Amino acid sequence: MNRVFVCSCFGVTEQQVKEHAAGGARTPRQIASACKAGTDCGSCVRRIQALLGRGACPRHELAGQDGPVPAGLDEAGGLPEAA
Repeated sequence: MNRVFVCSCFGVTEQQVKEHAAGGARTPRQIASACKAGTDCGSCVRRIQALLGRGACPRHELAGQDGPVPAGLDEAGGLPEAA
């Protein structure tokens, strides 16, 4: 069986992250609560986001919804340009 590790610190595999996601975990923080992945060095958080289908910038996705734009982001979901 070929195991692809997402979190080396805690030995968490892609399959385990996918199982937690299938069980209802929707954010890296919820994955961390379930199995500690992402809570030590943090190098796996982007991979966890990708496995959850969130990409590298979850705030960008939130800005495109009908709710308020998170503080510090412009209407397009990016940071405002410097003057």
